[in-house]
Amino acid sequence: MQDHQSGHQRLTLSDVQRPEYLANPYPLYHRLREHDPIYWDEEMHAWVLTRYTDVVAVLRDPRFSSAWGPVETAWMPEELRPQLEPALRAVSRQMLFLDPPDHSRLRGLVARAFTPRMVESLRPRVQRLVDELLDAVQDQGEMEFVADFAYPLPAIVIAEMLGVPPEDRSQFIVWTQDFGRLLDGGHLSFEELLTTLSGIADFLAYFRRQIAQRRTAPRDDLLQALILAEEQGDRLNEEELLGNCVLLLAAGHGTTTHLLGNGLYALLQHPEQLQLLRENPSLAPTAVMELLRYDSPVQLTSRRLTADVEWAGRRFKAGEEVLTVLGAANHDPEQFPDPDRLDLRRTDNRHVAFGHGPHFCLGAPLARLEAEVAFTTILRRLPQLCLATEQIERLPSLVFRGIKALPVTFASVLPATGATAAAED
Repeated sequence: MQDHQSGHQRLTLSDVQRPEYLANPYPLYHRLREHDPIYWDEEMHAWVLTRYTDVVAVLRDPRFSSAWGPVETAWMPEELRPQLEPALRAVSRQMLFLDPPDHSRLRGLVARAFTPRMVESLRPRVQRLVDELLDAVQDQGEMEFVADFAYPLPAIVIAEMLGVPPEDRSQFIVWTQDFGRLLDGGHLSFEELLTTLSGIADFLAYFRRQIAQRRTAPRDDLLQALILAEEQGDRLNEEELLGNCVLLLAAGHGTTTHLLGNGLYALLQHPEQLQLLRENPSLAPTAVMELLRYDSPVQLTSRRLTADVEWAGRRFKAGEEVLTVLGAANHDPEQFPDPDRLDLRRTDNRHVAFGHGPHFCLGAPLARLEAEVAFTTILRRLPQLCLATEQIERLPSLVFRGIKALPVTFASVLPATGATAAAED
C-alpha cells in the first residue's frame, strides 16, 4: 500500500471536498495521477484509479462488480424497519447496482425508450419546453439558471416520458437529493441515513400510487410499459419495478441538470467558445460532448472485487472497493491533448462522462439532445448573456459535480423564431 506524500501532506481523493478543489478538482486529479495512478487511499478505504486506460478497462471487466451484495437491515430501528427495509431492497434492485444477467434483463426492458430514434422524436417537445422556459423570464433580463431552467427542463421531459404529472416536480427535487446522498459515497450519520431512506420510501410510495392508477386506467408511456413487464412475471418483479422507476426519474433529470449548469458556466467562463457556438449552432453535438468531458456531471463510480485480481503490478483483493475517477480520466493528457482547455471543436473525444461498458448511461442520447437544444436556443435568444456574480457555490459531493445556483443576466430575449415553429409541426 502506497503512502503518497506531497511535502508533508498525504494525497487523498477525499480532498476533493476542500474548498479549493470543490471549485476545481482537476489539479488534484493530476497530482494523484502523477504520484500514482493506481493507489490505495487510506481515507477512502478504496483503490483509486485516475488514468483513462485503467478506468475504461475496469468498467468493462466483469470481475469488478456493481452489485451491492446482501442487503443488511439488522441495524434499522425495529419500529422503522417496515418502512425503510423495502426502500433499501428496492434501491438494491436498480440497474445501477446489478451485474449480468439481471442487469442485462432490466436494461433490455427500458432501453427501447432511449434508442436514438425514440430520443430524436422528442426533439420538437424539448424545443417547445426550452422556449417556454425562456419565455417565462424574457421580460426580467435575468434568471437563476438552475432553478428557472436547468432543473425544470429535464424534470418535465422525464416526468412526461414516465407519465407522471410534471406539477409534482417540486417534490422530485427533494427525493432526488435523498437518492443522491445515498449514491454519493460520503459518510452519513445514523440520523442522516434514516432521513435519506425515509425520503426514498416516500419516493417509492409515490410510484406505488401511480402504478395503482395505471392498473385500472392504462396509458401509453414508459411507466405503463414497465408495469406490463412486471405483470408478465419473471421479467420484472415489484422491487425492480419500483426501484427502477426511482432511478429513471432521479437519474433522468439530476445529472442533466448538472450538465446544463456546468456547461453554461464553462461557456460563460470562455467567451470565445461561447461566441463560437453562437455563430455555429451546427457545432452543438461536438460542443456538448466537450462540455461533458470538460466538467463531467458524474465524477466517479465504484466497483467491488468479486475475486483477487492482479492489475498493473498491484494485487486487488476480493471485497475491496475500486473507485474509477471519471473526471480524472476525462482530463488525462495521455488520452486528451491539452485536457484542461475547453475546445468545442475537439472531435476525438471518447470521454467517460456517461461511464463505459455494460453500465454506460442509458439516458445519454436524451441528455445530449436536451443540452444541444438548450445551449443553441439560449445563445440565440439571450444576447449579452453573462454571469451575475463571481461567487458560484458547488454541491459538496464526491460523486456528482453540480452548481447550486447560477444567476445570469441578459439584455433581452428575442422572440421564438421559425426554428421553433418548424419544430412544432
